[in-house]
Amino acid sequence: MLKGLYTAHTGMLNEQHRMDTLTNNLANVSTVGYKKEGATSQSFGDLLALKIKDASVGINNVQPLGYNNPGVKIGENYTDFTQGSYRVTDNTYDLALSGDGFFAIEFTNKAGETSTMYTRAGQFTLTREGFLVTGDGDYVLDVNNRRIQVDTLLDSRIDENGVIYQNGEEVATIQVADFVDYNYLEKYAETYYRPVEGAEFTQSDAVVNSGYLEMANVQPVSEMVNLIAITRAYESNQKIIQTYDGSLEIAVNQLGRVQ
Repeated sequence: MLKGLYTAHTGMLNEQHRMDTLTNNLANVSTVGYKKEGATSQSFGDLLALKIKDASVGINNVQPLGYNNPGVKIGENYTDFTQGSYRVTDNTYDLALSGDGFFAIEFTNKAGETSTMYTRAGQFTLTREGFLVTGDGDYVLDVNNRRIQVDTLLDSRIDENGVIYQNGEEVATIQVADFVDYNYLEKYAETYYRPVEGAEFTQSDAVVNSGYLEMANVQPVSEMVNLIAITRAYESNQKIIQTYDGSLEIAVNQLGRVQ
């Protein structure tokens, strides 16, 4: 009798996880370079059910009842790396990539440890010293993994290959890296990614567009439709549990009552 109760419970946990993932997508619908996430579900392995210590089959006998599935479990999250829409800013240091690839960023954590992160968010600015940085102050790297520094008193031009020119002379080339398999990228915060063991670099075919920003690839209408579907599924599992609760209350408080 209680098997359905456990199945409904796992279903509610799974729908809650899907809801958390979806609401995070909606919260970042305006975040530059954000890539939406999805959640997967997996089935528990089938279990052999047995009837033991039952007078109907004999106290010392065991009767197989068949295989039962105890419900659903939370699977893995995945990232959708499809291209987002562009927003025109006409700011030279606002960059958007057209094609596969990532900007290389020198990231420093709170402990002062430095590592290289990769992002599609190209909302860059200049410091007073002329270093090209992200909105969080992390340094943008060139093709030689060095910080990019320009003259703040001169106008800059950035071509489709990521080359920065000032007074007609090449100053630096923005690094655009790509990977063979994005499954070897681990998400960090909202827009950063870092390669894990097994990640392989490959030549990027991305075009650098100056004066544009790539927005999140989240479709609010689609996410809202999914939100309604998840809510309905959660409520269905909730009603199953309420039904079981009512049945158990009758079994405990009424069926065993002495008349």
